[in-house]
Amino acid sequence: MECEQSFYGSATVGERGQIVIPAEARAEMGFHPGDKILIMKHPVYKGLVMFKIDAARNFLDEFGSMLTKLDAAPKEEA
Repeated sequence: MECEQSFYGSATVGERGQIVIPAEARAEMGFHPGDKILIMKHPVYKGLVMFKIDAARNFLDEFGSMLTKLDAAPKEEA
């Protein structure tokens, strides 16, 4: 099984708090100028996680649909 690359290099935080996302990461993730990015604190480690807002919305929509199907399914008796 081929392992996907998840390390693209490093970035330096500038004086105004800005970073540059490496070009290879932008290309692979489809980040384009003007895209809205959701930045969240990692729930366990000291770090940040980022998503395109559209990708997060699609995930949540799919997750909601799965929950609706599960809720509508006949209940199993324990």
